[in-house]
Amino acid sequence: MNRVLITIKGVVQGVGFRPFVYNLAKSLNLKGTVTNTADGVAIDIEGEDVTSFIDRLPKEAPPLSEINKIDISPMPFCGYADLKIVKSRDSGSFTLISSDVSVCDDCLKEMLDKDNRRYLYPFINCVNCGPRYTITNAVPYDRHNTTMSVFKMCNECESEYNNISDRRFHAQPNACPKCGPDLELKVKSGKLKVNGKKDPIKETIKLLQQGGIVAIKGLGGFHIACDALNKDAVERLRERKRKNNKPFALMAHDIETIRKYCEVSEKEQELLTSNKRPIVLLKKKHTGFRIQAEENHASVLPDSISPNNQYIGFMLPYTPLHYLLFYYPASQSQSPIPNPQSPNFDALVMTSGNISEEPIVVSNDEAEAKFSDMVDALLIHNRDIFMRVDDSVVRQGLGVRDQRLERKHKSPIPNPQSLFIRRSRGYAPEPISLDNDGPEVLGCGADIKNTFTLTKGSYAIPSHHIGDMENYETVKFFEESLGNLKKVYRVNPVAIGYDLHPNYLSTKWALSQKPEERSAFSVQRSATENSKHQTPNSELLFYGIQHHYAHIASVMAENGIKRKVIGVAFDGTGYGTDGNLWGSEFLIADTDGFKRAGHFKYIPLPGGETAIREPWRVAVSYIRYITGNEVMDYLESIGFIEKYGSDRIHAILGIIDNRDFSPLSSSAGRLFDAVSAILGICDTNTFEGEAAMALESHTIEGIDEDYPADIGLKDRIEIDFCLTLFRLIQDMAKGIGKDIIATKFHNTMVTIIAGVVQRLGMVHKLHDVALSGGVFQNMYLLKNTVDRLKSIGMNVYTNEKVPANDAGISLGQAYIVRERLKQSSLIKE
Repeated sequence: MNRVLITIKGVVQGVGFRPFVYNLAKSLNLKGTVTNTADGVAIDIEGEDVTSFIDRLPKEAPPLSEINKIDISPMPFCGYADLKIVKSRDSGSFTLISSDVSVCDDCLKEMLDKDNRRYLYPFINCVNCGPRYTITNAVPYDRHNTTMSVFKMCNECESEYNNISDRRFHAQPNACPKCGPDLELKVKSGKLKVNGKKDPIKETIKLLQQGGIVAIKGLGGFHIACDALNKDAVERLRERKRKNNKPFALMAHDIETIRKYCEVSEKEQELLTSNKRPIVLLKKKHTGFRIQAEENHASVLPDSISPNNQYIGFMLPYTPLHYLLFYYPASQSQSPIPNPQSPNFDALVMTSGNISEEPIVVSNDEAEAKFSDMVDALLIHNRDIFMRVDDSVVRQGLGVRDQRLERKHKSPIPNPQSLFIRRSRGYAPEPISLDNDGPEVLGCGADIKNTFTLTKGSYAIPSHHIGDMENYETVKFFEESLGNLKKVYRVNPVAIGYDLHPNYLSTKWALSQKPEERSAFSVQRSATENSKHQTPNSELLFYGIQHHYAHIASVMAENGIKRKVIGVAFDGTGYGTDGNLWGSEFLIADTDGFKRAGHFKYIPLPGGETAIREPWRVAVSYIRYITGNEVMDYLESIGFIEKYGSDRIHAILGIIDNRDFSPLSSSAGRLFDAVSAILGICDTNTFEGEAAMALESHTIEGIDEDYPADIGLKDRIEIDFCLTLFRLIQDMAKGIGKDIIATKFHNTMVTIIAGVVQRLGMVHKLHDVALSGGVFQNMYLLKNTVDRLKSIGMNVYTNEKVPANDAGISLGQAYIVRERLKQSSLIKE
């Protein structure tokens, strides 16, 4: 008779793992115990067929589980009389938490079954679906450690919960209409004919059909919703909430509806229908969007959903409530079985429920206070959200490294054919496996698209999307999320990595953890908040990590790379070690440090941050550099004098040489902005990256030409685009189309990157290239750059587990700090 103690680590709680273990052991006539611990799942098992049990355990594990480590210890025979699932115990360690999972087919079938006791119940769930991360406030993952603890299960639910053969065995959010959360509709507008005291879902549908705007409480926060085909409602929502051109996300009831409006590949369909249900960026079918002659045509989407953009973000329903909004019966006699021919809506706008640049709202009271002038009603519920989490945004990727498909990843990641734009609901807090155990550290991230990353054991744990660190509310959200994740994962960082930019709030927050600098932190708290805030740790170590180095390190972390690589980091802005604004960096980097090997020529940004919002200013700066005293003639030839006025342009020219008003920048992002403005495609960024995205939308296939550029081969390579822009303006004068010019410009960037990388590879004898930074979210640039680099024999690595934009910075910071601490401890030993 054999007996073993098996400890399984990974995502093994809240995913049906213990019932699976119980049933597998029972089928092999094994006896013993299985329990949740703070480490994962502990199995004490004995019997004649233990070897088969060990062999089948990882092969047959539940689909939502992720086994990262199995420890097996032989034990003396005990003589267990039976097999039991015993009460969870807290071992003082930590386990991984499952991300939230979209509603499963079984629950949907029950919800739409008139004879089922959960008929039309918007909070139906089971062990295979429903909230996880957003309701968990501690481990082990048991009901009393979730926000469902306030709902006492009725006898029927409790019977399911305790029945090992039931799909809801130990499903922690288990509930029904008798004992679980419920909905309430609060109507704010008297103009719409709805009754908030009646059936809240039916009345919400009526309100949306009348052109109303509704705040809807979901899984990780509120959405602001309206009928996506109602042009007036969409434009009213844009005016009330966004006041810029940033695209709205849409939710459609099925794939076929999405295909009416967008091109959907097989891989994109896989992403849309996965149980993570992200927003997927899809290319528009322009016939599916409004054109001027079809203003009143009701079956097409308004251009105002995603203006001046060839992509739009679509997702499928992922909660029971979402499905009910589309399929709720008009009367009890009507069948609610999903029928693609007769949904309540074709598509709904489902944009994040927040005030501009603030975190997503999660509480009912906060929603009422903040959305009073934005929405006509609020559809709320009484299940609290512990972790506020936005929707994830992905797009189909390249599958850059084929060898990745040949081996099993240790950590759960998206399909290698996808790229993150925003990593949040459905993916957070999934960890990234690192090579081995290391110290606990914190990477604070950057200010735009902020995330933070904690390390624990052999894992890096990137946070969900925090947002832009522009105000007190976001800093509070950062601290709230950090405190929650530190508690859940039991992390006590010994070191902090932060960005070098002195004015970043993330940097100021990091440095405020030094006792002597606490008072320097600009965000002021009330006395009550200060009393709750953690006292600075005098033993913490602090590491300032250069922005673009952190970008490259994020790719290194994903791939377990410590050796030297050629790093190409292209983005909008990052503070350089020389005090200038970097953004077109060719680095020779490893975990010990980096050398700046090349960059674009510095160009003044007239007006500083104003030039980022108004790219035509950057265009003026470039053209002045190219043409000198003839600048006004050239600006007139491209229509700038007529558009902006000579007085305004003279004012811009007057401050270009003043470094107090026009800082120097080597940013690739600003060059894309300038070209977009020169071509008359987009001259104002109403949201980050708008001009560059609009420029990308003009790229076309089948154009191989590019423009010349000067690669200065000095001690540090400097790329000058004077000739590029001169030839580009000549093409404009010849009447060559914007699509061709935009494509030739992109091709020029590809040629430059490949040429510089090839030279650096020869000089430094390197063959590994890491690409990162927000500019590489441009799919035309990324695809063609990767293809070109591979054609010259380079091994190409890109971000796959975190976004290439600034949301990946925190992972790079944490990785560098962790590896340096490990190295320093080895040196001491």
